[in-house]
Amino acid sequence: MPYLLLFAVPWLLFPIASAWAIDREKLIEPFFSTVMVRAYRTDGGLGYGSGIIVASDKVLTNCHVLRESGKPWISRGEDVYHVQSVQADVWHDLCLLHTDPLPFKPVTLGSSNALKKGEQVIAIGHSNGVAAPLISAGNIKSLYALDDAHIIRSSARFALGASGSGLYNEAGELIGINTFKTLGRQAYYYALPIEWLKQVEMRQPQTRFPLIGQTLWEATEQSRLYFLMIAMPEIQQNWPALLQVASQWTAAEPDNSEAWYELGYAQEQLKQAKDAEGSYQHALTFDPQNTDAMFRLGLLAAQQGNQAKVQAMTQSLSRISEQLAMELRKATTCASDCPVTPDQPTSATP
Repeated sequence: MPYLLLFAVPWLLFPIASAWAIDREKLIEPFFSTVMVRAYRTDGGLGYGSGIIVASDKVLTNCHVLRESGKPWISRGEDVYHVQSVQADVWHDLCLLHTDPLPFKPVTLGSSNALKKGEQVIAIGHSNGVAAPLISAGNIKSLYALDDAHIIRSSARFALGASGSGLYNEAGELIGINTFKTLGRQAYYYALPIEWLKQVEMRQPQTRFPLIGQTLWEATEQSRLYFLMIAMPEIQQNWPALLQVASQWTAAEPDNSEAWYELGYAQEQLKQAKDAEGSYQHALTFDPQNTDAMFRLGLLAAQQGNQAKVQAMTQSLSRISEQLAMELRKATTCASDCPVTPDQPTSATP
């Protein structure tokens, strides 16, 4: 669906607030392990993206960076390193470039399966051809299970040039590859899970460029990635459309907590409070730590004057995130029509 997603090719610069728990010392290694992937396009122009050093002679990037390009090379400042071959998983949009020996330390790999909503993350990559990598801070907004890992939606922003850049957890471990975003200023930002690197490493190396083939996130309708199909209706506040897609999602994946949450959110916005409450409860059945569902149930309870349930949801949130519990306390002190933005319940943005 071309109108839905935009190539994440990188960045906006956002300073890391001093209140953040992330140890800045742990960002030094990934910062210096971030490189630029360059290649001449078929039209003669110079294309570029970002990449991450994952071994002494290997750089991980997005395959779509190499789609309309000849043989790529790696650059770090004024230094250039040749690419010998590539292992490509085009469908999952991950490519492993085999390069000259690189005089930089590889990053430490983490796991998308160990993440939780609201967790702080950092994105590091190149933007618009700027030589030095830029840093964007954010939180995990949602996690979507796919092929034994989780695609990550975060609030760590990126723009033109960031394809193939890294998303890191609080320990400075690589958890995802920033790949695509929705259109518009209020965009959703997605990273592919680092676990998929293992599948890439099993591919046969090749030396022919450009790479061809469609990625799973471009084939939204064919691959039935409902978490992408709900993005634009939610951003545009098209609640009937969100209700339709979320209903299809829960029917197709009845044990998916995120699907039930989205259905509940659509029902809530359409003033179907009782149905919304039931859907949020379903979301918690399949994921007892779905903080979004807890937050919305707390708000609904406050509107109904059910202080016991407000307290129960606040206590449940506090066991996961005291910050979210404080946000719910603050929100439930407002009047029943206190405005809450669609993206509020996941976590606070610094």
